[in-house]
Amino acid sequence: MVQATDLPRNETGIAAALGVLKQRFGEKFQTGESIREQHGHTTTWIRNQKPDAVVFPQSSAEAAEIVRVCAEHKVPVIGFGTGTSLEGHVNAPAGGVCVDLSEMNEILAVNAEDLDCVVQPGVTREQLNTYLRDQGLFFPIDPGANASLGGMTATRASGTNAVRYGTMKDNVLALEVVTPKGEVIRTATRAKKSSAGYDLTRLMVGSEGTLGLITEITLKLQGIPEAMSSARVSFDSINDACQAVMMTIQYGIPVARIELLDELSVRAVNAYSKLDLPEAPLLLLEFHGSEASVAEQAELFGGIAEEFGGTGFEWTSSAEERNKLWQARHDAYWASVNLRPGAKGISTDVCVPISRLAECVTAAQDKLDEMGFIAPIVGHVGDGNFHTLPLIDMDNPSEVAKADEFVGWLNDLAIDMGGTCTGEHGIGQGKKPYLVKELGGAVDMMVAIKQAIDPDNIMNPGKIVPSA
Repeated sequence: MVQATDLPRNETGIAAALGVLKQRFGEKFQTGESIREQHGHTTTWIRNQKPDAVVFPQSSAEAAEIVRVCAEHKVPVIGFGTGTSLEGHVNAPAGGVCVDLSEMNEILAVNAEDLDCVVQPGVTREQLNTYLRDQGLFFPIDPGANASLGGMTATRASGTNAVRYGTMKDNVLALEVVTPKGEVIRTATRAKKSSAGYDLTRLMVGSEGTLGLITEITLKLQGIPEAMSSARVSFDSINDACQAVMMTIQYGIPVARIELLDELSVRAVNAYSKLDLPEAPLLLLEFHGSEASVAEQAELFGGIAEEFGGTGFEWTSSAEERNKLWQARHDAYWASVNLRPGAKGISTDVCVPISRLAECVTAAQDKLDEMGFIAPIVGHVGDGNFHTLPLIDMDNPSEVAKADEFVGWLNDLAIDMGGTCTGEHGIGQGKKPYLVKELGGAVDMMVAIKQAIDPDNIMNPGKIVPSA
């Protein structure tokens, strides 16, 4: 495992806070070894740092009470949704109390006329979309995992639909947040726009629990499109595929999704999902709109693909065929780890300007080959975001070190190209070393904001900013 830095523990405060919380919350307060380890869970390679206790609030008032107790005794508070984060976001490097928000999972209101809804943080994206389906609405942000909406908000998640519908920052209207003092505040209203003061909603979106606990979310919704179609096309090279993506975006074709799979990913997906796609760089697309517009979009893209040597172009409006393709894409991680049984997949996450995408992906592929890794590449390439997945023997220290070297090299490359070390996974613990290089003096402002709002550094310490 990659080591995570332990922070000083407030043993006296932790003992006092746990005593109060145990008495107040009864069975909703847990200290078992396995449940604590589960809540230090990280789906990447960072060492598990478990909290001292896990509490399951069922209301904003209970969440606020937990924070007030912890604030009084200067004890860390770590929010937890479904545990699907990838950069050590839910680790407890100074111990403390994990607040598991999964039981706050009610859909509080759906305002169909206004295309918005209000949910508690434990509601998952699949749960919300199942609830909305009969009303002809859906929530478009799809990071792949069935993550909680609170966690998606805290990490500024995005995913396959971001090229058309944006990320969480574009789809959150307002939040209810428990501050580090245990006070409950609202950051905005349901109005579609506002010039009322600082944009606290955007400050909290992506703050990874370091400024407060999100206890209620007001989200934008979309109408389910009249028609959807999917397309696929293969290319001779990653460069040709990326050039086709760039041209598609420049032409203004309103694609809903445009995903890249390299030849290794296609091979893995074929074996895992029982498909027979050509084992070559592949683009998967989805178009939303009217029957006529999705057909027109597919036809326009087909012409662009042909210009860059695309072959085997097919598109379909069959729901069964679309779902089969996109399920295979969502299962790409599990398909990929089967390429090297027993290995752990280390998912990287960089994003560059579209004009540098082909260069960056090709350089990453060449570097992986040079270092001898089995490492499929997939990406939400419509917005310049892609992931490599080196498959690592975690019991081999030299291999782990080499993988760490590659991750650092890729982050530096993306930043040097005017991009970012994280398009959607967030900073957490894993990306902290790269934030200063990417944003420079802006990080000092982040530190100042953190210290002003959370002077005792109890909210998810050790994440994002260097001094936290």
